[in-house]
Amino acid sequence: MMGAHPHSLHGPVARIAALDIGTVTSRLLVGDTDGRAVSVVERAYEVTNLGEGVDATGRLSVAALERVAGAIDSFLVLRDACSTLELPVEKTVVVTTSAARDAENAQEFAAMMAERGLHLSVLTGQEEAALTFLGATSPLDPGAPVCVMDVGGGSTEISFGRAGEAVRASHSFDIGCRRATERFFRTDPPTAEERAKAAAWMRAEFSAWDGARGEGSGPSQLIAVAGTATSAISMEKRLAVYDPEQVQGAHLAKGQLDGLVERLASMTEAERERVVGLDPRRAPVIVAGLSILSVAMEVFGFSDFMASESDILQGIILDAVR
Repeated sequence: MMGAHPHSLHGPVARIAALDIGTVTSRLLVGDTDGRAVSVVERAYEVTNLGEGVDATGRLSVAALERVAGAIDSFLVLRDACSTLELPVEKTVVVTTSAARDAENAQEFAAMMAERGLHLSVLTGQEEAALTFLGATSPLDPGAPVCVMDVGGGSTEISFGRAGEAVRASHSFDIGCRRATERFFRTDPPTAEERAKAAAWMRAEFSAWDGARGEGSGPSQLIAVAGTATSAISMEKRLAVYDPEQVQGAHLAKGQLDGLVERLASMTEAERERVVGLDPRRAPVIVAGLSILSVAMEVFGFSDFMASESDILQGIILDAVR
């Protein structure tokens, strides 16, 4: 049976700050690491919707960049408060993913970061998948066979491999909850026809990749990271206040996930904002996000997933000291 063990650090420890500017959310993690595990010092996130409109316009909007700038400034205050004489923050790593990969004016984003003394790395899909796999599998028993799935705002990364080892096969799909919502959902709530068209598109995109074949009997466990998966667990548990300890390692069967999709898809956005366990700021894109997760589980043959609070942020920190 695959197990997760608590983070315990041994030997020299470095304090690293990681910032992940995603298509929907911007996140900070300050963590201590010995190169094998990460202990959380501080974390924060804001729904900044960097990718709003990018699928249609190919550009990052001024409003989106301003939202991200505000979040970054607040994150830097938190980062600096974590830096002590005994354990200073040695390095700050800032990455961005799908929205910036797609935007023709990504250099404006990089310049905005440079003004704050930060170097922005625009990750390729493969780099994003590798870092997510590293972070998600760090709490697991070495050698455990897994598939790691990250449903983002603009893309979805899927990686196969074993914990503690390099990824064996991975792919970044241009399928994300923000992208799917803007492309297919015109009504509120979305119609059955809109949802069917979106699901058909997702199914065709996932099915076109044969990289998962040749992995023997396949991974024993699907690990799902990021806001779509953790929100699903939070809603299923009806957590009025989000609790990472109750989310980490929790399982959800595909039947339960599909029931959640149907319930949320029948609601208006305003009704979804009041669902216990869901951050109201995720209400516009949660139906698409959960649908992506469900279709991917169908295509790759998983009956349930395990949610992980450890993801690309932990991967960035581990990678920074290796």
